[in-house]
Amino acid sequence: MRPGAHRGWLLRLVIAFSFAQGAVSMARPAVSYRALALGADERAIGVIAGVYALLPLFVAVPLGRRTDHGRCAPLLPAGVVLISGGCALSGIANSLWAMAVWSGVMGLGHLCFVIGAQSLVARQSAPHEQDRNFGHFTIGASLGQLVGPIAAGALIGGRDMAGTSALALVVAGAGAAVAFTSLWRIEDRTTVKSRTGQGDRVPVQRILRARGVPAGIFISLSVLSATDILTAYLPVVGEHRGIAPSVIGLLLSLRAAATIACRLVLTPLLRLLGRALLLTVTCLLAAVLCAGIALPVPVWGLAVMLAALGFCLGVGQPLSMTTVVQAAPDGARSTALALRLTGNRLGQVAAPAAAGLIAGVAGVAAPFVMLGALLLVSSGVALRSPSPGGPAGERAPDSEPRSAGLALDRKRDA
Repeated sequence: MRPGAHRGWLLRLVIAFSFAQGAVSMARPAVSYRALALGADERAIGVIAGVYALLPLFVAVPLGRRTDHGRCAPLLPAGVVLISGGCALSGIANSLWAMAVWSGVMGLGHLCFVIGAQSLVARQSAPHEQDRNFGHFTIGASLGQLVGPIAAGALIGGRDMAGTSALALVVAGAGAAVAFTSLWRIEDRTTVKSRTGQGDRVPVQRILRARGVPAGIFISLSVLSATDILTAYLPVVGEHRGIAPSVIGLLLSLRAAATIACRLVLTPLLRLLGRALLLTVTCLLAAVLCAGIALPVPVWGLAVMLAALGFCLGVGQPLSMTTVVQAAPDGARSTALALRLTGNRLGQVAAPAAAGLIAGVAGVAAPFVMLGALLLVSSGVALRSPSPGGPAGERAPDSEPRSAGLALDRKRDA
């Protein structure tokens, strides 16, 4: 199968990702509520949210190296097992340290799944299809982020917050396991054979020096940090403002629905504005909207801001994937994606820890001001950093030549 020959595998991948991400999106607020019920304060919530990203921080690049010259598919079921186990075991844990450990397992599973899935999309998509296919792939994440918080909000509540949040975590673990049903024959074996034994490893320093890679990593880090802290801290804001968990779940799902809407119209937006300008404008608007969450607005105002914020945040992840893939040297695309995910996890460790510290000193709304500043910097990075390729996958003149490598790939796939 040549890259871009058909997209049945992509549909199955989106379905699997929807269930895996839905479980994580259901578990993250449930972990926050269960930790609050067990006596955690804002700082402890920040630490638990940071541990989710800590373990994956050390394994992302080795997994990317392995995937560059091997199969992507084995990482997908491994990730599902770890997500499912991490969710369920968080539900039966009775101490904050145990919850932090199982949160880390959940994060490791999510990393395994995402590295395998993103590498699969990069490998099995033609260059001109990458923006579109990465956009469709991330719809799976948005669907999970839409359903997960609603399910969590429906289950969590009442006087027994510890019990209902534990139930939500166990249900999330069962939901993750459903992803197995869509993972059959998802990888093309002929593409795998063509990758095996392709030259030496590309040094990490060379990948990071490639034009466009650092910008893609930083923008992705900022956007994911915003999404992550929204998921972890909006329940805390709700507790302080008297907003019910079910309403918080609906607000988080509204943000996810807006992100899906953005990704459905991503291709026309790219044609209209181009990648660099689209990233700049959406990061700038997201910065203003994040800071606005800190204001004591009514629930309907919060809903409007979260819907607009979700639309703006929908741009960063798929376009940063394409930016990194097209900028990376041949034979190192999975490693480059793993470096992008390492940057994401660094943000997920540092941002919640910083958010917990700021919340403890300045109040629970202050972390959203911090996010606004981070996204403001990202808009400047997007504006100053030229894109390595346009929507159709064109290469910048000074980026590393790859036409020969693409021709060889096509010969091997033929």
